[in-house]
Amino acid sequence: MTEPRHSRKKTRVTSLDIAHRAAVSQATVSRVLAGSPLVNAETKRRVEQAVRELNYKVDRHASSLRTQRAGTLALLLFEDPTPDDSHINPFFLSILGSITRACAKHGHDLLVSFQQLSDDWHADYEDSMKADGLILLGYGDYLAYQSKLVHLLAQGTHFVRWGHVLEDQPGITIGCDNHAGGRMAGQHLLDCGRRQIAFLGDASTRFPEFHARYQGCEAALQDAGLSMSPGLQVDAPSTEQAGYDAAKVLLARKRPFDAVFAASDLIAIGAMHALTEAGLRVPEDVAVVGFDGTPMARFSNPPLTTVVQDTSKAGALLVDALLRLVRDTPAQSQTLQPTLAIRASSVG
Repeated sequence: MTEPRHSRKKTRVTSLDIAHRAAVSQATVSRVLAGSPLVNAETKRRVEQAVRELNYKVDRHASSLRTQRAGTLALLLFEDPTPDDSHINPFFLSILGSITRACAKHGHDLLVSFQQLSDDWHADYEDSMKADGLILLGYGDYLAYQSKLVHLLAQGTHFVRWGHVLEDQPGITIGCDNHAGGRMAGQHLLDCGRRQIAFLGDASTRFPEFHARYQGCEAALQDAGLSMSPGLQVDAPSTEQAGYDAAKVLLARKRPFDAVFAASDLIAIGAMHALTEAGLRVPEDVAVVGFDGTPMARFSNPPLTTVVQDTSKAGALLVDALLRLVRDTPAQSQTLQPTLAIRASSVG
């Protein structure tokens, strides 16, 4: 009996199928299809054989981002909860400025688009000729959007992102050495005589930036024969309100602590308000250190000690790496070293 024509569905072969057949990563398949010279001959042969066996057809329209130039780069800025209508984390405003200057230096326009992590932002630019490549800027749950990065890479879309540099992650990432920054914060608090250090911010792998900062601080304590107490860690996203609420939770546990290392300046500033309301003095009773180096950290009360990320260099490297990809020249992920700005929130 002949199967009804309408019931027969053709399954579309994807680059993931090619990767499975050739026993390589999806990123390697994309490099072979793009003609990258970075793939060795044997791997290239296996991928090309799998392409033939599965009769894989490259979507030329989706890959047109590689072959036609718009003279424009697109910045996808993920919205953050803020007390005003900007929905922009102040830290990213600094990077946005440096990205804009870097684009102008290279003679490119910059198209800025707000996105929400729940949206199909990875699909919006696959076939778009609006830009030559994408810069992804904004924190979020890495495990939630990792698959979208893989999708962008498989489609041959040029993109770079600001975030924590991890092994085997999709695409090119420019980021701060968060572990080194956390170690700086922990060592500074130890040097100030603090021994019971609380951490405000998500310390799980879903948020690798915060997780690495926690681990760095913990490494400093372990070198001194101490450790971070799980009872002194409270999850918090990067907002002042979240920092305030997290400090309230910490205080309610009634466990002794003499320092707070916050995963961001915003969390730290909110936490200082809660500590002050509870009658604690900063830094006499509790020393506080933030992370990011935002301009508002200098003008908080008291001025906030913070781990400073080099936003000027970050923007320049993001643009440079993306233009390298657009021009089919080698680009690699890079990690920037932070510095520590010591202010009155940690030293009296």
